[in-house]
Amino acid sequence: MALQKVALVTGAGTGIGKAVALALMQEGYAAVLAGRRQDKLEETAREGKSTGAKSLVVPTDVSDPDSIRALFAKTKETFGRLDVLFNNAGIGAPAVPLEDLPLETRRKVIDTNLTGMFLCTQEAIKIMKAQDPRGGRIINNGSISAHAPRPRSVAYTATKHAVTGLTKSTSLDCRGADERGRCRQGGRLHGQASARHQRAVHDGDGQPDAVRRAGIGDTQPAAVTLTNVPAFTFASAFTSPSALANTLHGLASRVSSPWLIGVRPKPSAMQWPSGQ
Repeated sequence: MALQKVALVTGAGTGIGKAVALALMQEGYAAVLAGRRQDKLEETAREGKSTGAKSLVVPTDVSDPDSIRALFAKTKETFGRLDVLFNNAGIGAPAVPLEDLPLETRRKVIDTNLTGMFLCTQEAIKIMKAQDPRGGRIINNGSISAHAPRPRSVAYTATKHAVTGLTKSTSLDCRGADERGRCRQGGRLHGQASARHQRAVHDGDGQPDAVRRAGIGDTQPAAVTLTNVPAFTFASAFTSPSALANTLHGLASRVSSPWLIGVRPKPSAMQWPSGQ
């Protein structure tokens, strides 16, 4: 009897997280759907029913350590193992001058985008090291902002720099244990959050961020691929949730070097595109 593959996706109620969760369910993964809004998570679960895959809705605040511990305890209790963690949940901050950014706002971004990702990674590693077969895949949602940041995005940009370091350290610390850390670093993705973002944020040249997006239906192929592929360069400066979903599936599934530290943009893709 084939072993049931289990994937946990944070921020699974909307946008990239939802697209990735549905794509992984289509590939036969049981999906643990984590996020702040139970109604949105249940919507994802309903949409995934047609795949025949199992799903588990667990309302979770990744800025709360107790909530994270409860999420992984429920995952282990329900499925007994974890094969893929997609650390996707994240927030930004209002686009204000650096000197006007409230400390509490900065802390909330760090707690969600970085500390939450670190705590989820810790809990996933504990399960992956103890299970049989041992090991798994941890995929972190980074950003091209770690290489080409926008003005008035200091809190978000700082966390995405840190995510790159967290991914590299995870890969090194887990070598030999068959857990592998990877980082998806793309640019503009079209979804609910990006629609809000484009109304408020300007590009590095000071021009409004008007048309930096692609359709959400194009991203699922990308996340599915990331669960299979070995080390490679992610060249897109912007993509969509459905294309990303297929790429992530490839990264989670294919056997690759434990030295793999993730996905990064090519130098030619490290500028926000002009025009379209």
